[in-house]
Amino acid sequence: MKACSYARQPPILTAVAALALAGCAGGDGASAPAPAVSAAAPASRSPAAPSAASSRPAARRLPRPSLALRAASLAEVHDPGRVTGVLTGPCRARDDGQLPDRRCTPGAIDPAVTQADIQSTICVTGYTDTVRPPESQTEAFKTGQAYPAYGLPPGTGGELDHLVPLELGGANDAANLWPETGPVPNPKDSVEDALHRAVCDGQVSLARAQRAIAHNWETALSGLGLSAPAAAPAPTRPVQALSCGASVSSSSPPDYTTVDINVHTAAGASVTTVAHYKTTDHQKTAVADGAGQATLPYYISGATPGYTVTVDVTVSASSRTATCSTSFTPVS
Repeated sequence: MKACSYARQPPILTAVAALALAGCAGGDGASAPAPAVSAAAPASRSPAAPSAASSRPAARRLPRPSLALRAASLAEVHDPGRVTGVLTGPCRARDDGQLPDRRCTPGAIDPAVTQADIQSTICVTGYTDTVRPPESQTEAFKTGQAYPAYGLPPGTGGELDHLVPLELGGANDAANLWPETGPVPNPKDSVEDALHRAVCDGQVSLARAQRAIAHNWETALSGLGLSAPAAAPAPTRPVQALSCGASVSSSSPPDYTTVDINVHTAAGASVTTVAHYKTTDHQKTAVADGAGQATLPYYISGATPGYTVTVDVTVSASSRTATCSTSFTPVS
């Protein structure tokens, strides 16, 4: 064994010398000094375990949630009977004005209306009247905020609409109000009514109906598996009454002359006249011309002078019929 001797070392080198001495004592002349190691490190090391980061699979990018899921948390504002909030533009309506700007009008609901109390709130007839703001407030918001924010000129036809309607627990906040242009009532109204019936009948939950109509009212029913409301029947034009007017060319025709019965009615109408003489009746027929005029002549021969002859007129066109009359009194 090789002897090792060390001169007095400065304090800084004492620890190094101690380690060298231990290495010297532990080996023979053929052995190389053992490498210095930290006192805390073990003499032998087992294979290193993979770190948490290396053992975890590579992160997977999740698909972006749908708009319907992103709209799951609608703003909650309890503001019955009053308009709240501020609408700041610029806002741009979508789908030719049928859908609001998602940033400006994401929708808002009244937290006081819940699934547990729908039968005492929205499903009660007249509920919306108890929470709807007065017209003075809605008109002021419409013209002072909604129209300017959406870039609509004053006088544009339409209404201030609740994106989530009051009948589904919508709030009166600016986040739920937008200027819906077009005729009133509009197609969205029938969707709102259908969703309201479905919620109150238990076909769909209140929250699902609120989210669906806030996302896109045009697809709300189909997205919930509900049938679209029946289309309103096309308005029928009222049937115009058939007109009938009659006059005579002479109210006192002499005997052995002709008196004309002039009838005014619809173009193409069938005309029937019956002259009631003292002892007999004379009937004639004609068709009104393009101007609705018909003339039916009666020859006076042997009529009783001074006796007033009444002429009854009946006109008909399609399923319409009308009557009128005139008269003349022959003279000798």
